[in-house]
Amino acid sequence: MGVLRIFSIIIFFAWLGCEPALAQKRVALVIGNSAYKTVPRLGNPINDAGLIGKMFQAAGFDVVDVKLDLNTAEMRRALREFGTKTRDAEIAVVYYAGHGIEVDGSNYLIPTDAVLETDTDVYDEAFPLDRVLVTIEPAKQLRLVILDACRDNPFAKTMKRTLSSRAIGRGLAKVEPNSANTMIAFAAKAGSTASDGDSKNSPFATALADHLTKPGLDLRKAFGFVRDDVLKNTSFKQEPYVYGSLGGNDVTLVPAKPVAAGSQASPLETVRKDYELSLQLGTRDGWTAFLAQYPEGFYANLAKGQLNKIAAEEARAAAAEKARQADEEKARLVAERAKKADQDRAAAAAKSAEEHRLAAEKAKQIEEAKAEAAEQRRKEAEAAVVKALAEKQAAEKALADRLASEKAAAEQAAKQAADKKSADEAAQKIAAVQPTVSQPSLSPQEMAKLAQLELRRVGCLTTAADGDWNASSRRSLSLFNKYAGTEFDVQAVSIDTIDAIKARAPRVCPLVCDHGYRAEGDACTKITCKSGLELQDDGNCARPRKNISSRAPDESSAGGSKPQRSLPPTEFSPNRRLPGEPPDGSIPTGQRMTVQSSACPRGQVLELIGGSQAHGIRRQKRCIAAN
Repeated sequence: MGVLRIFSIIIFFAWLGCEPALAQKRVALVIGNSAYKTVPRLGNPINDAGLIGKMFQAAGFDVVDVKLDLNTAEMRRALREFGTKTRDAEIAVVYYAGHGIEVDGSNYLIPTDAVLETDTDVYDEAFPLDRVLVTIEPAKQLRLVILDACRDNPFAKTMKRTLSSRAIGRGLAKVEPNSANTMIAFAAKAGSTASDGDSKNSPFATALADHLTKPGLDLRKAFGFVRDDVLKNTSFKQEPYVYGSLGGNDVTLVPAKPVAAGSQASPLETVRKDYELSLQLGTRDGWTAFLAQYPEGFYANLAKGQLNKIAAEEARAAAAEKARQADEEKARLVAERAKKADQDRAAAAAKSAEEHRLAAEKAKQIEEAKAEAAEQRRKEAEAAVVKALAEKQAAEKALADRLASEKAAAEQAAKQAADKKSADEAAQKIAAVQPTVSQPSLSPQEMAKLAQLELRRVGCLTTAADGDWNASSRRSLSLFNKYAGTEFDVQAVSIDTIDAIKARAPRVCPLVCDHGYRAEGDACTKITCKSGLELQDDGNCARPRKNISSRAPDESSAGGSKPQRSLPPTEFSPNRRLPGEPPDGSIPTGQRMTVQSSACPRGQVLELIGGSQAHGIRRQKRCIAAN
């Protein structure tokens, strides 16, 4: 009997030595995201990840990677590194606890640094479930994804929708794995949310730790037990759900324990093995179950010590977490105060800058208004000066014109008075002559002077009455004959001629004025042009023409100019009417008159000698030197 027992023990230990070579390679990636930066912190995911990680370690998994609070880059690196470890594994498991979201029927896992301001940001800041499935796809026997991410998502409440038709679900959406032997377990069925529970672990994580790694328990049955526990612990408000299908054989994460050959193990050996199993699990629930089975004894005392150790660790972790949260809160308050101080300083600086800008703008407006007012005053002063100067010039011109007109009128009146006096004296002499006398008692010179005075009175003689009956006097009598219709002899003066002239009105011959004067009644008035106009040769006012000067051919270019040679007189046909020429009959026969005319070259004037049509005497016209 002793030999058989020894032989059985040898075979049992030999089988134990061969087990590692025949065992399957099992790998697990456990992710717990709690410390989100833009939404409130989650309390359970880190605790749940620790519980599940210890469960896989206790189950003897070859690789158990536990990752906590991963940002985008860290989560991408973790999936990439774990994908490498699944290439030679038979079983690959990914457990994720944290926030997830469903957009347009696709599920996404959210890292801790995600912002998700709009619905399209999930494509850049979150990880699709398909990316996780690609990570575990190399596993040969079983691919398992466990998502404890069906929480009520705060991102869905704040993100903006770029399309109103884009659906953002509550919880996660139903999925159907494309690969065989692939299962996806949700903490709550599609479209519903999961509860975090009242303890430090969620109901779903607690149920997984109790059933998932029981040796020899089929995976589908294990998830059934998980479902029952969660329904019970949440008052039937949360129902886990599994998607995917497996074959007809049992699929376990932990193989059933082999039964050793020979007699049953002793009770103490059984207690020891159960203690070792609880030690591998290392959880409060495991030790509580052990003490419920073995309340007394050596191993029971050891189990109580382990519970005390766990309690101390939990207390330390809780204190550390509390201290960390206090530090975070303190840092947050300090940051908020600093931010507020910066904002207050920026606001004060902006206000001061705005006040300075407004003050500068107001000062600028005042200066501009002052400048405009000064400019307006300057313009008004200039206008007043110009107006006063113009009024002064106009007054001076009007005064000069009035004085000139008064002077001309006085001269004309004096001339007429002198002529009248001379005529009266001559008349008195004629009245004294006796009719019986055959010859006048007046001398020829007195007769000539008397006739000249009367001819001046009727406007036919412009020269002085000197008693010399010359050519000018004869031309004046010819003009009288022309305009009075008489035929007196112009060679000598008779009493009849004098009487005929005296019998006429004050003026017989038309008034002929010099250049620059115009006839107004019996007087010549000086022509005054407006400002900017000049008197022309024809007696009219016009704008001045530009003078075009030319040098004489022999003018020296360096030493000054030589005097211009006198131009020879220019004769004109008597029948040609020239610019500035007075009308026919206005110049007494034989009388000479010079006028300005554009027909003459520069430096010459037009000389006119009066003619008589009645006697066949033509008017002579030529240009002579102005001097």
